[in-house]
Amino acid sequence: MTDIVTITLNPAVDLSTSVDRIQPVAKLRGKSQRRDPGGGGINVARVIRRLGGDAHAIYPVGGAIGGLLRQLLDQEGVVSQTWTIAGETREDFFVDEIATGKQYRFILPGPHLSPSEWQHCLSLVAAIEPFPRLVVASGSLLEGVPLDFYARVARIARQRGAGFVLDTSGPALAAAVAEGVDLIKPNLREMRELSGSDPSDAYEWEAAAKALVAGGKAGTVALTMGHLGAALVTRNEVLRARPIPITPRSAVGAGDSFLAGLIWRLSSGASREDAFRLAVAAGAAALIHPGTELCRIEDVERLAAGVTIEKA
Repeated sequence: MTDIVTITLNPAVDLSTSVDRIQPVAKLRGKSQRRDPGGGGINVARVIRRLGGDAHAIYPVGGAIGGLLRQLLDQEGVVSQTWTIAGETREDFFVDEIATGKQYRFILPGPHLSPSEWQHCLSLVAAIEPFPRLVVASGSLLEGVPLDFYARVARIARQRGAGFVLDTSGPALAAAVAEGVDLIKPNLREMRELSGSDPSDAYEWEAAAKALVAGGKAGTVALTMGHLGAALVTRNEVLRARPIPITPRSAVGAGDSFLAGLIWRLSSGASREDAFRLAVAAGAAALIHPGTELCRIEDVERLAAGVTIEKA
């Protein structure tokens, strides 16, 4: 078994195209067509693979779309561990409008999971041998899954002596940090919901992250702040990164790419500063390509050279 396992409860096949202009009624003829495997933990595993690492992806599959999802991941060389569910795996739809450069993102609802289906995922994780050093859960929960699902995963990881990393939002995130998480990666909206505050600048956002760490809710907070850059907050250190000057073309998978770069480098024994630099570069690299492509390693390496890290 690999050192890193990712969990995705709500995976998808992402379909992307581009049209001249989006308008009602008229037939909008796509200029391209691309399908990629999607979902938070799946994207993390894909990017780790591209960066030269190895991560196994655990996720449910249902129907024809589920079979396609597994096939697409196999083609990328990502090792999968799946279980079959009654519902159909979702398919999301992304459209780039050429005339304006805007991207439209249509996120479809996923299937309902029965108690036996979501409990099977917990059983799969608990039975992994040898157990990985790091369990990464990312993405939303499906209908039917209890809000403390990620807290239960955190408990399993802790009992097996592994680190637990989480990237989700809302009540599921709140329940998990109440249990205790080694690393979370919130954006500004998620941090606002989690902290119950509304900071006005990067320093106040960092203070909210420090409060979570000081309260024992998270060992590390990797906070992505859009135009304000990013911060990596631990009990003893705060690292800040300015945003890289790029022209974004797609927002798909930027946070997943950031998280993948961070945990892969940390798991490889790199310093927090080096890992944070690669994370910022990977997140930016995902933004510069249209559709659902995620980041390319050559772009990550090029952009990493321009990342400025400051210590608080």
